[in-house]
Amino acid sequence: MGVKVGSSLPPAALAEVRALARRAERANGPLMRAINGFGGQIEAWVARLPKSVRRSVDDTAEGLLTRLYKGAGTAGRFLPKQGGDMGHKLAAAVSGAAGGSAGMASAAVELPATVIVMFSAMQRIAAEAGFDPNSDAVRLTCIDIFGSGGPGTADDGVNTGFVGSRLTLNGTTLHALISRVVPAFSTMLTKTLAAKAVPILGAAAGAGINYAFASYYTDVARVRFGLQRLVETHGEAAVTDAYEAARAGRLAA
Repeated sequence: MGVKVGSSLPPAALAEVRALARRAERANGPLMRAINGFGGQIEAWVARLPKSVRRSVDDTAEGLLTRLYKGAGTAGRFLPKQGGDMGHKLAAAVSGAAGGSAGMASAAVELPATVIVMFSAMQRIAAEAGFDPNSDAVRLTCIDIFGSGGPGTADDGVNTGFVGSRLTLNGTTLHALISRVVPAFSTMLTKTLAAKAVPILGAAAGAGINYAFASYYTDVARVRFGLQRLVETHGEAAVTDAYEAARAGRLAA
């Protein structure tokens, strides 16, 4: 039986915090765990890549994140308007399947398309939570989600350190944020490349891994923007305490 933590929040807010905590726990679902089961094979594949290729992936990641931030206001116009999270997940899967069937040669086209789908999904989730999807704060948060933890890692990207934070936009902040995000984001891109390197299985692997990553990032976005909305209404301290208690199983029903 949980202790009565988070009682400063009204019942409806406590119920939402519990739901968000459960979503955070589910973010690393069965499909992602299966993909991470091949982690050793993927790491071995990456280790065989020439350093120039790995540097190229990092450069590609940095360029993609910068373009996403600067072009975030137009990307959503070309993406699914119906179907909610599932529509974006399926769009990512279709993109991955098309890229996987063409193998590594398609990466320059397919990877940016897939990442745009994921970023657009995050923006839509922010809008549903009541935020301006094209605002500096939302775009920076979407970029940060790509780096604040990742599927199969100990940091699930939805810890409480970010809950009340608001990044102030300037050139240094954006550059510093992208530099911090690049390693985790590059890992995600490299895993998709590794999936496409498997002969015959490329299309299925490309679809599966894209769907899994899209599912993970939309779940993280739901949690982060949901908590931020609660913070604006109830304050950072109360929401942070309740969320930490819910994740630890100490939030009373």
